Amino acid sequence: MARAERNDSRLDNPKGLSSGRWGTGRLFERRDRFGRATEVIARATGTPGFLIILSVFVIAWISYNTLAPEPLRFDSQALGFTVLTLILSLQASYAAPLILLAQNRQDDRDRVQIEQDRQRAERNLADTEYLAREVVALRLAMRDMATKDFIRAELRALLEELDAKDGEQDDK
Repeated sequence: MARAERNDSRLDNPKGLSSGRWGTGRLFERRDRFGRATEVIARATGTPGFLIILSVFVIAWISYNTLAPEPLRFDSQALGFTVLTLILSLQASYAAPLILLAQNRQDDRDRVQIEQDRQRAERNLADTEYLAREVVALRLAMRDMATKDFIRAELRALLEELDAKDGEQDDK
């Protein structure tokens, strides 16, 4: 049970895919293990190292079957290196679907990431709109508040009024 819950929380798996049709999750775990293996193979076959190793293998194969004594050769040059051709065809016939499987898994991960990015963008937009409303409310509230200039002007007016009253009382 804990293993199924752990797979549900993995970020590289789409939500809801961790349990199989029967609710056990084992079917998906097998598929996921196979999928990870296909990704490893797809990554390995797409490297310069793999191409170098394959080239060295083909050169060694052709060299041996061309230069070795006739009874020791296992692939005939006269028949166009049939076994080598079959091996390379078999490798290519398995490599293409494995690469497609790896691409499909990457597409699934990208889809999940895009959905998470969209949700994050929606939250950011909502937060931004909320903050914009708050700033507008603060600006409106600040307009209602007395500023330094307003208070100084009022104080000057009061001082002038008091001076005028003092002047009237002095005249009496």
